[in-house]
Amino acid sequence: MRHGSIGLVLGSGSARGWAHIGVIRALANAGIAVDFICGTSIGALVGAAHASSNLDALEQWVRALTLWDVVRLMDVKLEGGLIEGASLMTSFRDKIRDVDIEQTDIPFAAVATDLSSGQEVWLQEGRLPTAVRAAIALPGLFSPVRVDGRWLVDGGLVNPVPISLCRAMGADLIIAVNLNSDIVSRHRKPHERRNPETPPAADAPRRDLFHHWLSQLNLRERAKSAWHKERGKDDVPGMLEVFVTSINIMQDRITKSRMVGDPPDLLLTPRLGHLGLLEYERADEAIAEGRACVERELPQLQLALERIGRSVQR
Repeated sequence: MRHGSIGLVLGSGSARGWAHIGVIRALANAGIAVDFICGTSIGALVGAAHASSNLDALEQWVRALTLWDVVRLMDVKLEGGLIEGASLMTSFRDKIRDVDIEQTDIPFAAVATDLSSGQEVWLQEGRLPTAVRAAIALPGLFSPVRVDGRWLVDGGLVNPVPISLCRAMGADLIIAVNLNSDIVSRHRKPHERRNPETPPAADAPRRDLFHHWLSQLNLRERAKSAWHKERGKDDVPGMLEVFVTSINIMQDRITKSRMVGDPPDLLLTPRLGHLGLLEYERADEAIAEGRACVERELPQLQLALERIGRSVQR
């Protein structure tokens, strides 16, 4: 690998992860070709697509996703997680090449978590789709994946923005993308709360999806109560909000703690606090903000590149 190599670190963030596509596109427009890619969770999926030269297919697919497509792809299962992910992974396999990780066009690695020991697992060999499936297995939503005798779950539980992995791969300059920087402080204003008795038509499918998942667990009444709380009937947070916010808080705190001792050369923080955990159909918004985030940081990016003898092409 040449001197002055660039590593791109793509962090966790569920549906907000489509912003990674915008980041990659904006870097390419600036004439920046990355030499290493590593990712956690949704960052592993987008990173794998780019590393295997299939980002075009992934972007075309996510931009065409509708809410009902998302509903259809999320298989409910009672063991291990609410979603089995088989249909989702079938779609993913069409967007990332089914090859060994060692055969990707750009060196790639993903991060997962060992469910038994809690240890961070670096996936740098084996089949690419299997590594991605393990890296995105968020507990409570996706079932764990067995790899080499270990049950693996989402790498964001231990390393939401895996700078350490990218540095170990040999990158001289690291550009990292943190999707959780503005999530924890997000609060809905009182006047923005909707009337639970008359939810907008656009929200009806998501409400039905939420009820469907929980009804599979014989929790219909609890789902009804949670839905009303989500719609602002009172100030007590609903079950979905508690789960999502708890994951966000955990990942935000872990990211900040790890970056104190191992900061990237450039940190990109897309402003995506308004996107929900499972709103995968809002890809256009996320991708646009990923592009905008890079454009806002071009002066800092230029300074960072100068230190390794490279530059932004305007």
